[in-house]
Amino acid sequence: MKVLVINAGSSSLKYQLIDMENESVLAKGNCERIGIDGLITHKTANAEDSHEAAFPTHAEAFQELVRLLSTGPIAVIADMKEIAAVGHRVVQGGEFYSASVQITEEILQKLEDISDLAPLHNPANIMAIRACRSVFAPSVPQVAVFDTAFHQTIPPKAYMYAIPYELYEKHHIRKYGFHGTSHRFVCARLSKIMGKPLSELKAITCHLGNGSSITAVDGGKSVDTTMGFTPLDGLIMGTRSGSIDPSIVTFLQEKEGLGPKEVGDLLNKKSGYLGISGITSDQRDLTAAAQQNNQRAQLALDMQRYQIKKYIGAYAAAMGGLDALVFTGGIGENSAESRMRACGDLEFMGIEMDAEANSCHGVEKEISKPGSKVKVFVIPTNEELLIARDACEIIGRK
Repeated sequence: MKVLVINAGSSSLKYQLIDMENESVLAKGNCERIGIDGLITHKTANAEDSHEAAFPTHAEAFQELVRLLSTGPIAVIADMKEIAAVGHRVVQGGEFYSASVQITEEILQKLEDISDLAPLHNPANIMAIRACRSVFAPSVPQVAVFDTAFHQTIPPKAYMYAIPYELYEKHHIRKYGFHGTSHRFVCARLSKIMGKPLSELKAITCHLGNGSSITAVDGGKSVDTTMGFTPLDGLIMGTRSGSIDPSIVTFLQEKEGLGPKEVGDLLNKKSGYLGISGITSDQRDLTAAAQQNNQRAQLALDMQRYQIKKYIGAYAAAMGGLDALVFTGGIGENSAESRMRACGDLEFMGIEMDAEANSCHGVEKEISKPGSKVKVFVIPTNEELLIARDACEIIGRK
């Protein structure tokens, strides 16, 4: 059985074709600059193709990826009928979806109804789903996998904001959390690595990348997470501020004469590592600058590591203990220094890091000392594979 996994943005469409017999990636690629001029990069195990193509809409991007998958010298399937399902990453499922679902017209309408909760993401997800349905046969099931679904187990005491309750009822303003697919994937791997059911584990999962979030997982269920009503909340990130005093928004509007959209752009696109350092949103460049004694670059790194440590401590307290800590995502998997510094001085709560084991990049590995009460792991995430697995489960095939 083969599943096509789609992760769509407003002007991009990333994809992977996965053979679920052995969970291998047959092909993957990215359609970029949709609506502008169009560029596709397509890779298989043995070849790569990158060329310009006309992508006025997502439908043309789907048509081109279908052509590359099934025809020509680097085709990986003989017929598109080999694709049993399409799994779509959908950012926001609101309070309606606590699990992945097969997409129907009714569900698409519901996603459109809650698009104001994720105006930068959900409209693009919906557009891609509709474009995919126009290209694929109606008999090919489409499955939505939500970033927010895993966090629907967070209790009201953790997801509510202390604003007038009627505003929650009217506008659904609450913590939703994101990166749920990644947090769920690494939790499943953690259970296998430790040889214990998730129901017996208290874990903290740190998805650290250009966008970052930390989640407290008690008995396999998300009980709190750092991202909130939007992905802006929580940790300092590449260009996002993370948590700030809400009054800063009105202060900036008054002092700088900024409107709502301008403040939103400032906090989402011009803050974080970029805003503090003034030079970059990429941790690799940030680290290089800090090594050259750039004090603002070092400050951004110090802020990141302090905040990670702070949330680890807070979530361990919230769960009443901790069995395992997981690092994943581009930074979590590859920055040994960030992991070590974030866990520094946490010996009092049972975290003892192994410096030699920690000097790894992008591999699954335990990085705590053998006697550490709290086990610490690097676990590379694979959201696409989890989306494909969900699609298989929902349509009842393997």
